[in-house]
Amino acid sequence: MVKNNSERLPSVISTYEQYLQHINTIPLLTPEEEHDLALRSWENKDRESAHRLVISNLRFVIKIANEYRNYGLKLMDLIQEGNIGLMRAVRTFNPYKNVKLITYAVWWIRSYIHNYIQRNWSMVTLGTTQTQRRLFYKLKQEEEELLKQGFTPTTRLLSEKLGVSEGDITSMQQRLSGRDLSLNATLGGDYEGTQFIDKLISQSKPTDTRIAEEEEKRVFSDVLNRFKSTLKEKDLYILENRLLADNPLTLEEIGKRFNITKERIRQLENKIKKNLKKFLDKEHPGFKIS
Repeated sequence: MVKNNSERLPSVISTYEQYLQHINTIPLLTPEEEHDLALRSWENKDRESAHRLVISNLRFVIKIANEYRNYGLKLMDLIQEGNIGLMRAVRTFNPYKNVKLITYAVWWIRSYIHNYIQRNWSMVTLGTTQTQRRLFYKLKQEEEELLKQGFTPTTRLLSEKLGVSEGDITSMQQRLSGRDLSLNATLGGDYEGTQFIDKLISQSKPTDTRIAEEEEKRVFSDVLNRFKSTLKEKDLYILENRLLADNPLTLEEIGKRFNITKERIRQLENKIKKNLKKFLDKEHPGFKIS
């Protein structure tokens, strides 16, 4: 006997699906509406305008968060972190800078999601240098891309593709595949009944200090990316491969690349430093670099 529709069990909708359904009911803003709300939020600190800017752009956070769903963390947690980044972007967005809100907000959204992933992926810090942090997010992506193309993602091939040493590739693969030991695991032997966490000495900084430092890093990352967009090819190369690099190129190496003297590279380097400080003073007064 076939049951009629009234006897069917109700379909189960996940929290994500419910959230998605709700977000899709929120209308997008026209460029004119967005600009008007941004002006009111920026000039008058109008909370209602800021709220409308946030909710009308939540679908963009979902799109970005989905790019990181293969890291083994709950998608809704990633979305939540991205939403916090979006709110931070709305709060600091200057509508007079001639850039769309979502273009500006993308940096904040990714920054908060990246920070959340690295905090929760492992108790061991996964990225302590710029190279390692970049590799953390690129390795899985490159492995999947090579497999799609029919290649075996060997250490050597990944090294060539990503421009890092084979040692860096191996180290990051081991970290990504490793399992964390639960801090609540019980120790054996003479320590039977004692939890692993009880034997650890806390070396973490106070919460308020850590949060302040993380916020400072986020601000600088945002400013730095906007500063990069103002540079020409040569200046950008010097910034990334000498001033920001973990293993900076020598003046001679950069000089050979552009067929100019070491002294000229030194002059350009000093000019970039001065321009970055001016940019910081203009965009974020009071924020300084050494």
